[in-house]
Amino acid sequence: MFETVIAPSGTLLGLLQRGRGDGTLHALTAPRPEALAALDQCVLRDPRHDWQLENRSLYYARLYLDLNGGLDQIERHLFDVEDTLDTEDSRTGLALSVLGHLASYERRDALLLLRRYAAHGSNWAWALDELALRDDDAALAALAPRILARFPASAEGERELATAVRESFEPRPWRLWAEDPRPEVGARVRAAQEQGSFDRWQRQLRPAGPRPDWSVQAVLDWAQEGVALGAARQVPAARCLAAVAAAEDRPRIVAAAREGEEGARCAALRYLADSQDPQVFALVEAAAATGPHPVTEAAVDAFERMRNPAALAQARRWAPRTDELGAAAGRLLACRGTAADGPLVLGALREAVRTEGPDAPALWPLVDGVGRLGIACAAPVLRHIYRETASSHLRGGAARALAVTDPGFPASFAVECLWDCEESTREVAARHAETADARVVDQLRRLAADPAEEAEVQTAVRSRIGPDVATG
Repeated sequence: MFETVIAPSGTLLGLLQRGRGDGTLHALTAPRPEALAALDQCVLRDPRHDWQLENRSLYYARLYLDLNGGLDQIERHLFDVEDTLDTEDSRTGLALSVLGHLASYERRDALLLLRRYAAHGSNWAWALDELALRDDDAALAALAPRILARFPASAEGERELATAVRESFEPRPWRLWAEDPRPEVGARVRAAQEQGSFDRWQRQLRPAGPRPDWSVQAVLDWAQEGVALGAARQVPAARCLAAVAAAEDRPRIVAAAREGEEGARCAALRYLADSQDPQVFALVEAAAATGPHPVTEAAVDAFERMRNPAALAQARRWAPRTDELGAAAGRLLACRGTAADGPLVLGALREAVRTEGPDAPALWPLVDGVGRLGIACAAPVLRHIYRETASSHLRGGAARALAVTDPGFPASFAVECLWDCEESTREVAARHAETADARVVDQLRRLAADPAEEAEVQTAVRSRIGPDVATG
């Protein structure tokens, strides 16, 4: 899969890739060919760090509408020969989602393109899910023979069909086809639905791992076995230890946490942290210092998940450190600390940005923490993260933190946030944006009237301008 290069945040392409509201505002005033070229590049080369978490499709669809953009580039991308070579959802998923939103806005060219891709494209299941939400029964019924032809009339083909039916996100087409009087359609789909139900029942009957009658050593062995198999078992193994361990088993578990093999050691550390064992901090510190890396990672994660007063006190002692334990301590205080911990949390935020940049996963709890604690002097760092991060999810967290730490937020970033790709960010903007700006009132009205907008955003809009202004 091609990894998209994120352009600088000050460019039109960089703004659109990040899904920032300023991207839309700049695109609407830029030369139209330049804006459409940047928009097409974003849709055809998905810029998201995590396509399952971050939103872009509605944002890009609205911009296609505003620019009256054609779909030639999307069509060329969907039906390129690469579609048969790279069948990963991430290659075409964003384009298909954009088409789905455009179809909701009554762009018939988008609807027809979705139908054609569902019939011929490799990521047909995604296209079918989009159509399930928007197309009529007759059009969906017409697709049935083409979709079912993908599954040969053989034992293997029927198993694949049953899997496709079971794993579909939107069941509407399959339910519609199950009622089709044509035996090559209705009978096959009903059989696939029955097989899918049987498969689920079988999976529920299979044992999934250790049982409460296992011994502590058996659970530790199972955790270690996972290392050889490449299976992450430390969390379920720790839960199993909680089910089977008695007081007399503590020395064995402590020994495993101190000097056991990798998988057993990780599971034991997690169990001792979850059970708030008084010796756990010394064991975590030793594991973080000696490794290997999977053990260090497990030890730091186990500590960071602790929430008891002893863990908070330990975090205050460790927070000034510049190693992984110090970073974890800062994140723990960001999540559970008090206002007195503000300087430590702010220091952790600055250090994370300095050493790891504006896209570091460690920033998420720290950004939320400075907002929760209302650390006003964190605003400059939050503004930097807001501008530079490529993660729209993290940018939304920065916007929420700025709303409580930066008095200038309503007249600055809150305005552009009304056009942001994340609905939670638009909701923050709807509650805070300064309405003296004429663009704000116009956009609030548009969001209130848009049937594709999330209910939470529309509720926030109406709390600011009232139903009469929203429809005026």
